[in-house]
Amino acid sequence: MANVKGAKKKGREFWRGAVERMNAGENVFALAAELGVNVRGLYRWRDRLQPKENDPRRQREAALGKEVQRLKRALADKVLEVDFLQGALHKIEARRQGSGSGGAKASTTRSGK
Repeated sequence: MANVKGAKKKGREFWRGAVERMNAGENVFALAAELGVNVRGLYRWRDRLQPKENDPRRQREAALGKEVQRLKRALADKVLEVDFLQGALHKIEARRQGSGSGGAKASTTRSGK
């Protein structure tokens, strides 16, 4: 288990170096074990040392989140449109069948088939 009490005594430069290594792509669990700190501590210090708005990964994540929400709204709008049009089509088909046409097609295609 990581030496969490010892980690509290470590200075800001220690944590800055740890966060830099973390951001460079090192395995967080291996890094925490090597340094004798808790993984959650690494993430906590990363958040303290890097403002969220300056982190390009977080900016991208936020932008992608907004895009997902926009696409969800667009999809919901299209689903409503399809439901409306299907309902209208069913009403038109019901009127055609009720108009005494005997179930035959009400019109033909341009090719006459």
